[in-house]
Amino acid sequence: MGRLFTYILIAVLVLGFGGCKFAPVKKKGAKGAQTEKQQQAEDKGASYGVSEGGALDIKALDDPNSPLSRRVLYFDLDSSQISPEDREIIAAHARFLSQHPDISVVLEGHADERGTREYNLALGERRAKTVEQLLTLQGVSQKQIQIISFGEERPVALDHNESAWRLNRRVEILYSGY
Repeated sequence: MGRLFTYILIAVLVLGFGGCKFAPVKKKGAKGAQTEKQQQAEDKGASYGVSEGGALDIKALDDPNSPLSRRVLYFDLDSSQISPEDREIIAAHARFLSQHPDISVVLEGHADERGTREYNLALGERRAKTVEQLLTLQGVSQKQIQIISFGEERPVALDHNESAWRLNRRVEILYSGY
């Protein structure tokens, strides 16, 4: 019984520490040490996923402060027009994809439940193609983009009211290859 408890305890500790991230400690006062101002500038750039050369970094995809963390674009009823705010988000994704040609995206087009199944599939595709067009106009290779329309088949909100429908009228940008 004691041995079993020991094995279970070791397994719990190993699994617990397996999910932790450990970062190297920066030494102050070492040769080539940064000034506090340089460190703050570096930290600010890192928080937005911008590397030294101004290129967007892979870390930006998971950084909530980065525009790349916004990967869902919402649309008005029966529309595939992109809002000015969403255009800025698409521009950030376009810069990132242009700088990382080995990474690709899937653009999933969605619609709310109103309209026929066929109409909603076409509308979801039209929305995704609008996003694709903006990405390619800003330098993203066509090979990096795949389009799928789900129409009304994959709702994120299941209610039958305007607030639910608003959430279901969307294009999701899904990254792969990183």
